[in-house]
Amino acid sequence: MTSHTSPTDLPVDSLQQSSASWGELLSGRNGLLAVALTGGIALHAINVHIVTTILPSVVRDIGGLDYYAWNVTLFVVTSIIGSTLTNKLLAALGARRTYLLGLAIFGAGALLCATADSMMGMLGGRAVQGIGGGLLAGLGYALIPLVFEQRLWSRAIALESGMWGISTLLGPAVGGLFAAGGHWRLAFWALMPLLLLQAAMVAGQLGPRSVRKVESSGAAMPLGRILLLAGSVLLMALAAQTDAGWQSMACVAGGVLLGWMVMRIDLRHRVSLLPRDGYATGTVMGKVFACVSLLVIGSCTEIFVPYFLQTLHGYQPLAAGYMTAVMAGGWSVGSLLSSGRAATTADRMVRVGPMLMSAGLLALAVLLPGVWVGAGWLADAFIVLALAAAGMGIGLGWPHLIERAMRAAKPGEENLTSAAVTTVQLYAMAIGAALVGLVANQAGVIAPGGVEGAGQAAAVLFAVFAIAPALAVRLARRLARAH
Repeated sequence: MTSHTSPTDLPVDSLQQSSASWGELLSGRNGLLAVALTGGIALHAINVHIVTTILPSVVRDIGGLDYYAWNVTLFVVTSIIGSTLTNKLLAALGARRTYLLGLAIFGAGALLCATADSMMGMLGGRAVQGIGGGLLAGLGYALIPLVFEQRLWSRAIALESGMWGISTLLGPAVGGLFAAGGHWRLAFWALMPLLLLQAAMVAGQLGPRSVRKVESSGAAMPLGRILLLAGSVLLMALAAQTDAGWQSMACVAGGVLLGWMVMRIDLRHRVSLLPRDGYATGTVMGKVFACVSLLVIGSCTEIFVPYFLQTLHGYQPLAAGYMTAVMAGGWSVGSLLSSGRAATTADRMVRVGPMLMSAGLLALAVLLPGVWVGAGWLADAFIVLALAAAGMGIGLGWPHLIERAMRAAKPGEENLTSAAVTTVQLYAMAIGAALVGLVANQAGVIAPGGVEGAGQAAAVLFAVFAIAPALAVRLARRLARAH
């Protein structure tokens, strides 16, 4: 393991000088390792955009509009389980076998989705896929400090964020082409060759000589707390399926209570899901985790963008998929542009990001219903800009937020912190997806439904979720001052 040094241990100039160039990361042996690490995240990202693009076609074919958002919720809930297994499996199986196991589980889930004849079958496949996706996402961060020198971390984190840029090219194309032809199932089959290629790369590059060994702590997995986390998300997701308002409120309150219980248990237990500093917003790590959570929750509105574009603006699946992918593209571009910046510039990007995202979501609340700005090329141009702003608002500060969490880890907690970044991100995404489904269903997607309901839901959904990044603004300012 590389020696741990917190930001307070080094002057700003020293931190800036320690940052390596893109050429050093992407050339020679480092370049091959970077491909091996990030390929799984690219597959995960491509799959996300495939599913987002084809979902309107899926519900037209096999039904299940009530459970539209559950395709993301279940995927992310089981991803949490997969990501929390990362360190245990790394210690028990090593990097190569753990990565191959993640690819195998992910592929099995894709096959179940490809053969589903009902929404329940589709959701079962998404749940299996999520376990594999969680492993792949967890490995992406956990292997960075095990493979690269510390001065390469920021670039490696940005590269992993940049994999979402690749997904904006391939995901909507694969999903949209197959959905437009009425063959959405083939979109899942198309993942198989990519999985095999990635497996071959992993088998060749992530051997014992390339990856520092992870020593087992000998502690048991906190399975009870993981299940409580999953239960908290599922309770919130159930709120979207209830008819009475009091039942929805009870489900949300129950989900919050279970999440609070996990925190209380984790703070008292010897084996933690998160470093203890991650629960206190007075610490650097706590501020980072809170910011990450709020930004990710705001991004979950992306789930319904293809549905709104097809229903309200008459888009075909392929075009709707590419429009939706602009948000992920903005995230990638923002991350790549901001990585490796000097400390002062990085602080500015951490502060500006949440404001830009909130503005983008508010603009979508005005544009997507098609009431104030009618459907047409002008509305399309503004929607693209708003989606790009929302995504870039996350990306501008993302590499610096994650790197600061890693640098803030106490000695001996480096691996726990790496895994915790993924756990926090996935839990926030799961909560966000559940709440997006609740708000959209209650705002009109189900009743009155159709064009009228979709217009109402679009306005309410994006206006409500613009609050999340707005809350992150103050946290980001405090974080920048603490740096």
